[in-house]
Amino acid sequence: MSKRISDDDEVGKEEDIRSGPSSNRQVNPTLQQEQPYPHQHQVHKVGVPAKQNLCKEFRATVKETFFSDEPLRPFKDQTKRRKLVLGLEAIFPILRWARDYNLTKFRGDLIAGLTIASLCIPQDLGYAKLAYLPGQNGLYSSFVPPLVYAFMGSSRDIAIGPVAVVSLLLGTMVQNEVDPTKDAHDYLRLTLTATFFAGVTQLTLGFCRLGFLIDFLSHASIVGFMGGAAITIALQQLKGLLGIKNFTKKTDIVSVMRSVITAAHHGWNWQTILIGVSFLAFLLLTKYIGKKKTKLFWVPAIAPLISVIVSTFFVYVTRADKEGVAIVSKIRKGINPASADLIYFTGDNVIKGFRIGVVAGMIALTEAIAIGRTFAGMKDYQLDGNKEMVALGTMNIIGSLTSCYVATGSFSRSAVNYMAGCHTAVSNIIMSLVVLLTLELITPLFKYTPNAILASIIISAVIGLIDFEAMKLIWKIDKLDFVACMGAFFGVVFISVEIGLLIAVSISFAKILLQVTRPRTALLGKLPRTNVYRNILQYPNATQIPGILIIRVDSAIYFSNSNYIKERILRWVTDEEEQLKQKSLPKIEHLIVEMSPVTDIDTSGIHALEELYRSLQKREIELALANPGTVVMDKIHASEFVELIGKGKIFLSVADAILTFAPHHEEP
Repeated sequence: MSKRISDDDEVGKEEDIRSGPSSNRQVNPTLQQEQPYPHQHQVHKVGVPAKQNLCKEFRATVKETFFSDEPLRPFKDQTKRRKLVLGLEAIFPILRWARDYNLTKFRGDLIAGLTIASLCIPQDLGYAKLAYLPGQNGLYSSFVPPLVYAFMGSSRDIAIGPVAVVSLLLGTMVQNEVDPTKDAHDYLRLTLTATFFAGVTQLTLGFCRLGFLIDFLSHASIVGFMGGAAITIALQQLKGLLGIKNFTKKTDIVSVMRSVITAAHHGWNWQTILIGVSFLAFLLLTKYIGKKKTKLFWVPAIAPLISVIVSTFFVYVTRADKEGVAIVSKIRKGINPASADLIYFTGDNVIKGFRIGVVAGMIALTEAIAIGRTFAGMKDYQLDGNKEMVALGTMNIIGSLTSCYVATGSFSRSAVNYMAGCHTAVSNIIMSLVVLLTLELITPLFKYTPNAILASIIISAVIGLIDFEAMKLIWKIDKLDFVACMGAFFGVVFISVEIGLLIAVSISFAKILLQVTRPRTALLGKLPRTNVYRNILQYPNATQIPGILIIRVDSAIYFSNSNYIKERILRWVTDEEEQLKQKSLPKIEHLIVEMSPVTDIDTSGIHALEELYRSLQKREIELALANPGTVVMDKIHASEFVELIGKGKIFLSVADAILTFAPHHEEP
């Protein structure tokens, strides 16, 4: 008998292989397991599940979909007062962990807060510039949002504030609607409107417990998108690094490089290049030191602030701004002004703000949840994704009312926060207080800060977003994932951030559709000296039983794939019959479909099985099913498919089916 091999098998779905004679296992006839004993000639019947109450079944499905974490479980059997306390703690986690707060934890949070504050201040000025906003708006976004998050967030390690990717995305999309140079006021209004709707999007997803939607953007797509965005951000900083005044507003690499080359003869400023390149080398050196010696994590954290101080002093003393070195100029002093009256609630700009806000909010959510889960895993505590969304949404809504733009978790700052020894979200409060003091006292001193130093800080920060190791791993594991990764990467680099994001989402959905509509099937054979049947691709020594074809379907059978599965099984049959005919071997008399991976089936799937049964009848081949699960068994009984195929053709295992159709092949 030939061993036709087509589709791959998933190792994760395999049971351990046990040899029959050496085992002494007792078999429970109610369990869906294969018998390891060839000498036990007993065929067990497949259990038919009891009829489920429709309302109970619906409630169970809703609970598993939206409330799988059982959020109301702590409230069970509690007094009204205790329920009130638990409710407040659920909304404001700070009330829970504050009871156990002590001086030791405060010492760690204080050091971490001061460290990330030294990193966030120069980064905020640069990211605000990336979003085409005044520098103070970047600082505002590291004052109010972290305070709100500290009270409502469940992560102990996330450092909140503006981030490079969201700043670029927001700046690019808003710039397409309003010119930030000619109409700065309307540009700010549309940005605040987008921030408001980003918060509304995040809050709605969390409140409605729809956090699973962000998982549709695959890891590979995120890696590609982040890498492409990092290159795009770095290219945008060439304007400040080289001192170019007339620079393209497009973000694709071709337009940017054309703009840079065009300005090479008359638009570059050598003093700016000297400042920018020198401090960029310094920042990259400190990052290298921090990476090599983890105890010196504070060196790359404080390096941007040192660079700002030194370069600002240098420009002020030498008056390099008179020689063409572009400087930040005036930054508004004082805390965040109220901005509720600046948000568009009527007119065409509401739709524009909503569209931009939804995209920016989803990207910000994806980044924050990914960062939070990473550090939660490292410290072994649970992160509630839905609560995180509510916290992030609330802080961005409040932020939009206080002149902030979209804030989220920053990976670079969160990593520094973690390494500095933070224990709770108090480190965010410390950072906010430092930013408050900066806004009240220090902002006038940033007047002579060169734009080149902000460009250097941004370039050094985004380099870490290009994860070559992750790309290599994606290539090794899944080539289709790699296509999604590269699609997002090149889409961002060569077209635009929005197109790159669209490509990332499209390829992610395309992969899901491909896996759903074209599930894998496998041809099974018997492992020597066992009653175990496995994919002959994975186990080449597995042998097929003469006259019997065993096929496993590795997916639920739905309307989207039922016809394909039926046709694929018939192609297996046709291929095997052709080979058997060439070798003058006995024809196929029985087809056994192994159903254990089939978690569900719908009416289209049952209809496909009925058509498969009729097609096989014409070829004089009997159809049998092995190990159908509870849900599948319930539905095929309800559809009367069991009566069509015959109750004696549904088996607990493949071994039981073989014991019935070819008993001599069950002997070791």
